[in-house]
Amino acid sequence: MILIGALIVAGSNWYLVRSIRTQFVAPSGAAVSNAPTASTRNVAKPVIALMPKAKGDPYFISARQGADSEAAKLGIELLWDGPTDLDPAKQNEVVEAWITRGVTAIAVSVENKQAISTVLRKARQRGIKVVTWDADAERDARDFFVNQATPQGIGYTLTDEAARIMGGKGEFVIITASLSAANQNEWIRYIKERLTQKYPDMKLVGIQPSEGDRDRAFAETQTALKVHPNLKVVMAIAAPAVPGAAEAVKQSGRRDVKVTGLSLPNMCRPYIKDGIIESIVLWDTVKLGALAVATADALATGRLKPGDTTLDAGPLGTFAVAGDEVLLGKPFVFDKSNIDKFNF
Repeated sequence: MILIGALIVAGSNWYLVRSIRTQFVAPSGAAVSNAPTASTRNVAKPVIALMPKAKGDPYFISARQGADSEAAKLGIELLWDGPTDLDPAKQNEVVEAWITRGVTAIAVSVENKQAISTVLRKARQRGIKVVTWDADAERDARDFFVNQATPQGIGYTLTDEAARIMGGKGEFVIITASLSAANQNEWIRYIKERLTQKYPDMKLVGIQPSEGDRDRAFAETQTALKVHPNLKVVMAIAAPAVPGAAEAVKQSGRRDVKVTGLSLPNMCRPYIKDGIIESIVLWDTVKLGALAVATADALATGRLKPGDTTLDAGPLGTFAVAGDEVLLGKPFVFDKSNIDKFNF
């Protein structure tokens, strides 16, 4: 009985050892690692954090459509957050939260370049890739800027449109977003440059802020129409400001005053068809949002590096890279002849 018991114990031990060995040794006899394989491990998705100037602005809502679509194609996690209104302090607060979370890359449409650049530098120091889009920060605070069009191209196109409408002479006013908005101020600089170079008989008689609000643009335009009786054009260079200015002109009954500027086709369509808005200048905002995500992902994965002259963004297209700027393309002029071809 003792001998039989010993044989049973020995057999059990042999079977146990063989079972354990089978789990860790391949059939060929090569050792099998207990680390997960490429097909079984859970690889964390890159996290791209995208910030608009104001979440409720239709301009940025349309950009988010492209961003969401591109993130789905790339298989990345996209965070979308920012101020509800134009608020540089809130932008800083959100970036700080993203740094704490340890996101892969941050892409910001900057409201105030001086205000946000310090926290963006902090993100870079923590190893987070930083992209700006739509409006830039200080150059050492980010890796690349996704530029919807050059400030010169936008400023010159806006001025040329106003000149066409006015016949190259007369008074016009600008309704901007905020007086501290970095991109609008760059456009205004080139508007003034174009006036000096090409249109000496055109006079810019005022620059008023709308704070990105349609009602504020309406009120500022009403005031401008009263203060400047010889006004020929209202140039609004923030998306909600254009229909706001157009409504003020419409209610004034001043058919001698036309509106132009920078806005979205869907926001301006009724006024364009009524002849109040003569034209708007813009770019494909949906594609801009997609390119911001694609650029951040390419930077994070090493497919975009300093010195590159092009960015291959797959189905989205190939884009020129000028220094540290990824260029979406040239501005586009929307008017009565083409407005119904677009839906954003």
